[in-house]
Amino acid sequence: MKKIFLSIIIVSLSLVGCYDLDTYPGNKLGENLFWKTENHAKQGLMGIYAMMKNNHAYGYQFLFDHLTDIAYGYDYYMMYLGTYDDRSGEIQNKWQTMYDGIQRTNSFIRSISSMDGITEDMKKEYIAEAKFLRALFYFTLLDLYGGVPYYDETTNLNAEYINLKKPRSSAEEIRAYIIDDLNEAVSMLPVKHADVDYGRATKGAAYALRGKVYLYNKEWKKAIADFEEIVNNKSNAYGYALEPDYARIFKLYNGAKSNEMIFSIQNKSGVGTEYGMPMQALMGTRSAFGSCWNTTVPSTQLADMYEFQDGRPFDWDEIFPGYHSATPEERKKLFSVELDAAGAVIGLRNADTTKILNAYKSRDPRLMATLIVPYSIYKGCIGKTIPRDMLFALDYNRQGNENQGTIRNNKGWVSYLYRKFVVEYNLGGSISDRLHTPFEFPLIRYADVLLMLAEAYNEDNRLDESITEFNKVRARVNMPGLNSGPSWLNVANQEEMAERIRNERAVEFSGEGLRFSDLRRWGWEIAQAAISDVDAVNIYGEFIYQHKFKQRDMLWPVPGVEIERNPALTPNNPGWE
Repeated sequence: MKKIFLSIIIVSLSLVGCYDLDTYPGNKLGENLFWKTENHAKQGLMGIYAMMKNNHAYGYQFLFDHLTDIAYGYDYYMMYLGTYDDRSGEIQNKWQTMYDGIQRTNSFIRSISSMDGITEDMKKEYIAEAKFLRALFYFTLLDLYGGVPYYDETTNLNAEYINLKKPRSSAEEIRAYIIDDLNEAVSMLPVKHADVDYGRATKGAAYALRGKVYLYNKEWKKAIADFEEIVNNKSNAYGYALEPDYARIFKLYNGAKSNEMIFSIQNKSGVGTEYGMPMQALMGTRSAFGSCWNTTVPSTQLADMYEFQDGRPFDWDEIFPGYHSATPEERKKLFSVELDAAGAVIGLRNADTTKILNAYKSRDPRLMATLIVPYSIYKGCIGKTIPRDMLFALDYNRQGNENQGTIRNNKGWVSYLYRKFVVEYNLGGSISDRLHTPFEFPLIRYADVLLMLAEAYNEDNRLDESITEFNKVRARVNMPGLNSGPSWLNVANQEEMAERIRNERAVEFSGEGLRFSDLRRWGWEIAQAAISDVDAVNIYGEFIYQHKFKQRDMLWPVPGVEIERNPALTPNNPGWE
């Protein structure tokens, strides 16, 4: 493992919100300095949270969806094309960044443990909070690489970096360390922080993360116990709830909060306070604030996963009979209006734009909250200064143009576009830089806990209880519950329920970067069916690229450069030896 700079650098940002944790402090607090006050301790802790926004930590989390079937993109392209290896940049960067976070945590724990300027109770709480973050970093490493070398606060890199030659601990050993850290977090963290500390890890977040670790390891009963704790408010009044307005979850800024957020990254934008994540730049369009890049777009497969409002599976043949047998050229004529050379709509050709739009509006409301679909309006912006309503119009001869009020795709793909996490107009001046979206980004939210609890119940042969939790998530968007009448909603056994959960997680969490981990933890056969040798196609059905996924891709390789530094890391993961 490479030498990691140990000083805890407190840049002018932090993960968490009001304390004004997005902007405080603006100096450095190193391990070689004597920590005297609670303020020093809080500064050190914020240095760990600051890691969260790093692109190779969780700043690019949303891009992980285009390693799966629910998004397309052109970052991480070597991974979805199957051409990456142990020398690829993202393989090394993710490993290194997670260990940077771990070592900041270890340095913090070591430094605060010898402090005299705070009470023992406060010291225990801060250490438990740091261990929650360390558990999160190690859980990410475990998920992607399997067993990894384990270093805790007993390792001082200032003195020992040359001798960091530990072999990989087993996956079981790393998981046990993670659980130990989360046990302490569950015991010591508060149920809530003061409003000025909103966004810091809480007892509920520790329960949720520990339950997730158990779920990934198929320890169903332990996962159930942790999820039930916060869903049923068994020991404390946690206060989590589904946000009534699904779309609002992904547009929280300027202090707006939701009881659905269990653990999330706080973001900010504005001149002099650009401390956000790059959703706007990479999920937006040329017709969005700042003229953005379409680095990731929702897939055609995802759009078709959203059911009709009565819960029936969607089928284009019900809208346009013979659609499935139509060629891409025939579909172009069905979907396309006529744009002039400047990108303005000048004719409808044969497109029934009302019928096309209704094919989307008549479905699960999460579709319209998540995707910009053909012939819908997006509240866009020309550059940074001119708010304007933009029409997503399709013309098989040319693209739209924001100056003419139509949406332009930077990549030129005829694809769906994200509405989720993308700024409307100029956000009333609350955004100044497309690389710094001010929206709160969820890592664990209450809907995730409900669906994980439903999954654990199902795997524990408690089908009725699984359906109850599952139906809560659907009820929020007025989708009918399972076993509520029509035959197409019937679920009779564990496998049928598992399939429902897999689809529900895809549409509920699209754009949040959870699908790649979900598919792999469900096993090779599920992952293979979804993303192995599967074509990415545009709205017309034309080929874009073929997604490659082999059994070796169930775990990423240990980076080759790390093995050169520490040969004890061998053997590499299966298929990468």
